Amino acid sequence: MFQELEEISSRPEPFEVYSARDLWTDEYISGQMLRHHLDETGSLASRTADFIDRSVAWIVSKFDVSSQMKVADFGCGPGLYSSRLARAEARVTGIDFSPRSIQHAVGVAEREGLSIQYVNRDYLEFETEERFDLILMITCDFCALSPAQRQQLLSRFFRFLKPGGSVLLDVYSIAAFDARQETAGYEVSPLDGFWSPYRYYEFLNTFKYKSERVVLDKYTIIEADRVRTIYNWFQYFDPESIEEEFSAAGLEICGLYADVAGSTFDSELGEFALVAEKPAI
Repeated sequence: MFQELEEISSRPEPFEVYSARDLWTDEYISGQMLRHHLDETGSLASRTADFIDRSVAWIVSKFDVSSQMKVADFGCGPGLYSSRLARAEARVTGIDFSPRSIQHAVGVAEREGLSIQYVNRDYLEFETEERFDLILMITCDFCALSPAQRQQLLSRFFRFLKPGGSVLLDVYSIAAFDARQETAGYEVSPLDGFWSPYRYYEFLNTFKYKSERVVLDKYTIIEADRVRTIYNWFQYFDPESIEEEFSAAGLEICGLYADVAGSTFDSELGEFALVAEKPAI
């Protein structure tokens, strides 16, 4: 038992282990994630419906969305942004790792007669000959990626954008990093059995890496017949550090906001959004 507890409490190197594939493809957990995505009043997995409506209205105005615009929604989930942008006549491609989320998104598009191309794939491996006017990556997905993965993704963004095209994404701020604390604890089947339909113990160890500005929420899920570990990584940024990564990929940041609904930037808030452009030829 002591050795098992030592393993539960062990601190990996930043981004040493990546478990997103298990998280998004697990039959049960992906169903739980979809349930939270579709909760219009909660913000555990997605923003509230009211915020998404305001966000899409701002995006349509900010980027002059029309029937001529091609939009790529990276990490589209069940299509909450993709479907709204398609209703605004954008030509949308949604990419997501979760088969269950994509299945739901396709069903919505078919029922409403929306012309959306959905791709069930890891967006780190997504390839296309399409070139887009706008790329979205919303709900701080960018922060879950390692530096190498972010570099790989930004290289794809640069390649997939038309000259003069834009990226819109949001990230966690240094203010949010400063508020995080290292903790350790356990509960029995929390969040209405989020991790399993069977009784389980959830050990949550939160590790903070000050020099890297990274936090890990390490979940060890112990059931009667198996043990799983989920690693949720969070990278935190200030405007200077995010600009450095985008600039290295050839993308120029041209606007900072408090959120993806265009609110005024405030460094004291827990998140911020940015707009970056690929230089026009």
